[in-house]
Amino acid sequence: MLDDARRRYTIIAIMLHWLIALAIVFMLWLGWNMDQNEARYQLHKSLGITILVLTIARTGWRLLNPPPALPAGLSNIEQLASRTVHIAFYALLLLMPLSGWLLVSTSYDFDVPTVLYGTLVWPDLPFVGGLTNEAGHSAVKTAHESMSKLMVFLLVLHIGGALKHQLSAESGIIHRMIPDFSKTAIAASQPARGRIIVPAATGVLFAAIVLLPQISGNFRSGAHQSGDRPVSTDSNWALDKTASFIKFSGQHDGETYTGQFNDWYADIVFDLDRPQSGIARVTVNTASVETNKTMYTTTLAAPEWFNSAANPEARITIMDISLAGNAYRATAKIEIKDRELDVPFEFSITMDGDIANVTGQTVLSRQPFDLGQTSDPDGDWVDEDVSVDVFVRASRTR
Repeated sequence: MLDDARRRYTIIAIMLHWLIALAIVFMLWLGWNMDQNEARYQLHKSLGITILVLTIARTGWRLLNPPPALPAGLSNIEQLASRTVHIAFYALLLLMPLSGWLLVSTSYDFDVPTVLYGTLVWPDLPFVGGLTNEAGHSAVKTAHESMSKLMVFLLVLHIGGALKHQLSAESGIIHRMIPDFSKTAIAASQPARGRIIVPAATGVLFAAIVLLPQISGNFRSGAHQSGDRPVSTDSNWALDKTASFIKFSGQHDGETYTGQFNDWYADIVFDLDRPQSGIARVTVNTASVETNKTMYTTTLAAPEWFNSAANPEARITIMDISLAGNAYRATAKIEIKDRELDVPFEFSITMDGDIANVTGQTVLSRQPFDLGQTSDPDGDWVDEDVSVDVFVRASRTR
């Protein structure tokens, strides 16, 4: 029994083997069946990063826990072929996810952030600007697709070789990679090395890649947070930020998305008896956008959309106010990414003593502000129109 245990892989190696194997098969299927399906596209990227992380862990584990020797009955050519296929597998398991990571990092016409399983933002590779063009991106895509074909070929060789040795007169080898949780097998197995260092080192590497860009991004966006911003001396209303909001909604791939801006302030000059003289100047921190999905939140701050790093603020001026019945009509001059557009804005006011509750709505089009026009100029994925709902609670100061 001891000799048999020594001819088996460790339980960790077995688990990593089957996890990676299942992920590869599913990822290959997704790669061939994800056109015009963004959910599958995101899952494909998530699986690729998962395979990369698991392969790093498996490589570290293999270095500390060498695999059992090949059966003595194998010829020299068979042993060479087996080792060659294994080396090629390990190389592909590293290079294929890395090429996929490079592929999405060099996208120039469909720059959708990678969000692992809809939760964790995975950054693009740095220093790849020279490939972010049609020729560079196409070359990376060709290499990635060629690797997928090579992966299929190696899978066929690997499975065929394992079945050949299992069914031939030689000693079977498939059992070495089949989990055995029996007490006898556990008692006879050799102690595994690296049970702490391998997962710890892999986890630290994963966390560093995910967290460092987010920390630096949060630091940069923090420079634009309003805090207690000064208002103009003409302002005669104090905004209650905790009760006020600017929200928006629309359709993406047939599903409703919602969001809001968490950091904005307003200078308000308004006289209920003379609304035509009123004016409100609103400044919005575009990096403070938050939506119902992590992918949407990350996408909106990206260069193709608000480009918050280069355009940290959007500005809205409410002017030309008139009263029509119980509703106010105004013009909202909106400036996003150095583009201006006047849109109609209607709102109502209810007073509670010296506190005003203002409710307003308008509809914006993406195209005039160059929002998402590179990857979706025709609104095939994201509807052109975005509904904006505003609620302002303000107290009269004089």
